[in-house]
Amino acid sequence: MAKREERELSTVRPDATALKALAHPARLRMLGMLRTDGPATASQLAERMGLNSGATSYHLRQLEQYGFVKEDSARGNKRDRWWRAAHQSTRTRPGDYDDLDDRAAYAAYRRTVVGQHVATMQSAAAEFDDLPREWAEASTESDWSIWLTPEQSREVVRKLGEVLEEAMDLEAPEGERPADAEIFSLLLHAFPAPGRVAQPGDES
Repeated sequence: MAKREERELSTVRPDATALKALAHPARLRMLGMLRTDGPATASQLAERMGLNSGATSYHLRQLEQYGFVKEDSARGNKRDRWWRAAHQSTRTRPGDYDDLDDRAAYAAYRRTVVGQHVATMQSAAAEFDDLPREWAEASTESDWSIWLTPEQSREVVRKLGEVLEEAMDLEAPEGERPADAEIFSLLLHAFPAPGRVAQPGDES
């Protein structure tokens, strides 16, 4: 099976109720750790996140209830439960959340995602001076402001997505990765410049 087909099968598209459960900074971070670093126990996650194991156990149960994580039955025992991510990615579209409550859940989830991205970028910036030269030269902090229509903007985002999908196709499977390979994070944010687009209900 092609890599893109495999990724599609390992993608979850949550409804608004599931998004409400995921719109919690600790749960979103925890899910990201399980997807990136692999299975873990509540105690291991607690140590990494600076929480107590009771809190991580609670958040894991919430994630399990909405299908984001599963117990890893191949590991652990009755005393030490291991958890793994049920999917490798989460995808959402504004059009999937139509009524007022659904849009509110989607907005809360997006704010949580943005907060986590900001924290990740701040951590990366703090480490930048200590990076090996080859990784420093591969990194960037760039922005572009371009006059585009909504249709043109969607096309730009689509093409950027294709480039990233092609990069993911190059990823070697575990056990075959080059010795100098690391997780390389690319965070894509695209939006009309804040304060410039008229909002519904604004006076003309």
